[in-house]
Amino acid sequence: MQGGSTGIVYGGLKYQARCIADVRADPEHTSFLAGTLSLKEENEVHLIRLSPSGTELVCEGLFYHPTEIWDLKSCPFNPRIFSTVFTSGETHGASIWEIPELYGQTNAPQLEQLVSLDEHAFKIKCILWWPLGKHDRLVSIDEGNLFVWNIDSSNKTAKVISQESVGMLHTLSGGSWDPHDQNTVAAICDSSLQCWDLRTMKKVNSIEQAHVRDVDYNPKKQHILVTAEDETGMHIWDLRMPKVPLSELPGHAHWTWAVQHNPEYDQLILSAGTDSAVNLWFASIGDRKNSTRESLVDSPRRQADQLINSYSDYEDSVYGLAWSSREPTVFASLSYDGRVVLESIKPYLQKL
Repeated sequence: MQGGSTGIVYGGLKYQARCIADVRADPEHTSFLAGTLSLKEENEVHLIRLSPSGTELVCEGLFYHPTEIWDLKSCPFNPRIFSTVFTSGETHGASIWEIPELYGQTNAPQLEQLVSLDEHAFKIKCILWWPLGKHDRLVSIDEGNLFVWNIDSSNKTAKVISQESVGMLHTLSGGSWDPHDQNTVAAICDSSLQCWDLRTMKKVNSIEQAHVRDVDYNPKKQHILVTAEDETGMHIWDLRMPKVPLSELPGHAHWTWAVQHNPEYDQLILSAGTDSAVNLWFASIGDRKNSTRESLVDSPRRQADQLINSYSDYEDSVYGLAWSSREPTVFASLSYDGRVVLESIKPYLQKL
């Protein structure tokens, strides 16, 4: 099914962009952060908010960022704090930033750099915040290492608690922190997905022969995650049986770049791709009433996995996806040309 141009469009990003994040810690507004990726211009972070009428996206804050933003995450417990991974020429880095308190009363407010994560010798790929509530630990992944940090934003300090290398023959490119277990991170490594125990910094599980671009844990069901893969679309996995996927979804006409479970309706999955589309999928993995510890394999499939809608409001590749945790019936997407589109899934909730 092809969707029409029904979304709310924000066109305020002047430069190319890949990164958008839900501001989960803002209980009052449906808001997002988006960061640009300009090689020659001074880059920007936009605080974008859905208007009280729900009819437009407005820029609540515009902040200058000195370098190209390749990864952006909002702090899950403080709406004014976020992280970026950035590059400038041959240099690369990662920092934690704070939006100034009076950001709406000045023309060009400067972000305050709370912490710089300076221990990385390899190119940094992403930062992972513990997904639920306040947590002083943070994970960063570069091409060769996993780092666990202790972050003290009030004292502006970052200390490496532990670090582990994947070895010279392997390359890390991203990951996801298990919302059901604060000691487990899934890391994307070459042609596999590796689960790491952060207490021992050892690999405890892996999915082999999976050329993964993105991964996201199911927020409601333990052991379940979805991967976006180069040539085979999307796979849904039960980590207790990692040899064969539970389900397969075709993904996109070109590369499937990003994938995210809905924070509330976990059978709904969004994917974005370089075919200039965002797809909404229904994936019938078990029943929501089942205990998360029960095996999901024997649960009857109420409905076949299917493509519910394809949003085609874009003229460029879509790299950024963000469900609103405050209003889980809406999501924002970001295409490479800097176009942000907010869509509602309310018409499709009867599919559940």
